[in-house]
Amino acid sequence: MLLGYNTNGLAHHRLVDALELLASLGYQSVAITIDHGALSPIDDRCDQQLGAVRALLERYRMRSVIETGARFLLDPRHKHEPTLVSSEPADRARRVDFLRHAIDMAAMLQSDCVSIWSGVLPPAVSRPAGLAHLVEGLQQVLEYAAHRQVTVALEPEPGMLIDTMQSYGQLLKLFDSSRLALTLDLGHLHCLGETPIAAVVRQWVDRLRNVHIEDMRAGVHQHLMFGAGEIDFPPILAALAEIGYQGGLHVELSRHSHEGPDAAGQAMAFLRPRIEACSSTTQARIANE
Repeated sequence: MLLGYNTNGLAHHRLVDALELLASLGYQSVAITIDHGALSPIDDRCDQQLGAVRALLERYRMRSVIETGARFLLDPRHKHEPTLVSSEPADRARRVDFLRHAIDMAAMLQSDCVSIWSGVLPPAVSRPAGLAHLVEGLQQVLEYAAHRQVTVALEPEPGMLIDTMQSYGQLLKLFDSSRLALTLDLGHLHCLGETPIAAVVRQWVDRLRNVHIEDMRAGVHQHLMFGAGEIDFPPILAALAEIGYQGGLHVELSRHSHEGPDAAGQAMAFLRPRIEACSSTTQARIANE
């Protein structure tokens, strides 16, 4: 696995500066959250920035994923809106267009995947109708991603229509979902009581393309610095090593931008020795089998 960091935790940095910082700290991958000033579809300088980002990723041999969870990029008044489950067709179409832009960015950067989520179900929309809207939008997105040879990974998110691994599994049964991968947020699993987390990792190995990691407390959806929550990380890291996960393990501390460099350094200091220990143990066990 490759230790990475999500740029939503470095929101006060220029994207190129964030990449330089993460490379200097030893991160091997970056989850680039498209946002104002970061590969935004409404920024005329996007193409120029894309070239600079691609050059830096090549220079530092960093892998990447594209994240699409910016809070107020498409609507300055409503967090995360519009989504694939918005009530108005025009709003859903705007989200699809944005996800196509994200796929274009991923294709240009040769990113491992584009990470998406379903969105919050509007009060006036029934769950069956919301699922129908989601499937319709996903089919369009996945078709475009296949054309661009990009993987799309959906992240179950607390409070959204697809919030748990159970609801993710139910979604897969509603359409030809063979091209839909999984972004797994370890803190979300702990928050919603989907434990033991190591067992979930092993269960979904075939779909797993992107992993988010942070500390968290049960029942509280708040991304915390490692050690400030309740998660026991070694068994989870061991499971990722055992399944041979080769993708990014991306730290997501979206509320730590005010102390971004220190937070990224603390996360590295916490995770790197634990990852190395788990990897060494797994390799020794395999060698003795």
